[in-house]
Amino acid sequence: MEDNFVDGDRATVMVTNDDGIDAPGLRALVNVLVSTNRFHVLVCAPDSEKSAVSHSITWRHALSVKQVDISGATAFSVSGTPADCTSLGISRALFPSVPDLVISGVNMGDNCGYHIVYSGTVAGAREAFFNGIPAVSVSYNWVRGKSNVNDFILAAKACLPIISAILAEIKRNNYPLNCFLNIDVPTDVINHKGYRLTRQGKSFVKMGWRQVNSEREGGKVLSTMTMETNPSESTEARALKNAPQDHLLFKKQVTRILVEDGDTDYCSLREGYITVTPLGGLSPAELDAVSFFQNWLPSVVDLYPSSAL
Repeated sequence: MEDNFVDGDRATVMVTNDDGIDAPGLRALVNVLVSTNRFHVLVCAPDSEKSAVSHSITWRHALSVKQVDISGATAFSVSGTPADCTSLGISRALFPSVPDLVISGVNMGDNCGYHIVYSGTVAGAREAFFNGIPAVSVSYNWVRGKSNVNDFILAAKACLPIISAILAEIKRNNYPLNCFLNIDVPTDVINHKGYRLTRQGKSFVKMGWRQVNSEREGGKVLSTMTMETNPSESTEARALKNAPQDHLLFKKQVTRILVEDGDTDYCSLREGYITVTPLGGLSPAELDAVSFFQNWLPSVVDLYPSSAL
């Protein structure tokens, strides 16, 4: 990766997300970065909410890009996914240089455990990692009734020391490029217990399906993986369409939350820590599963010879 530190050693940071370019989490992060006067801030983010799209990319058609006015930053909204936005933003097709660091967030809702796989926020950082660029995904554990928009500012400020430290290591050519970081900030951010290095756990919000007669029925699964059981009038107004007679409608619903104990990302987040979890791009199976298949695969030919099929 080339060194872009110029103009008084100001690093270039590109911001993306999956909640959309108008989301308060992204605007808070950009505001905090710009207010330090230490970074060139670029923004390349989806033009609308793209939560839980994982690492999907646009393959068959062109992306629509529009410049957006965000004070102190050079910003563009993109019709694609978070991974698309990162890919475009680091390509030199949109901006004249490659950013020193990509930050995806601040997401509304935590990204821990198995939900990292679904997360568009994490994918925005992972795409940079795939291309050899240091990256961080940042999420705030938003809880309805407890959190407010100002908490995104606090979450961004709480992560600023990590961001500054990463850029210092990049400048010294010491920063490892064989991983990227996933950061989750607790709900009570102002009283957080500090940073804790954690590992990805297996926490999971289990979903079920329910047949409904219209889209306004059965509540709505929010980007925070919680249920909005009493949709607002604006939500209902957008969801009045009934299914045609020859169609069935099914909606997701949260059934239960599965949590494991230990020094995992989700458990540490619940304890009030800002969790810092190094992630990679591979998905290796657990060792006991690998051991099973080492013994199992050679026996397949003997048990089920192709001549017998």
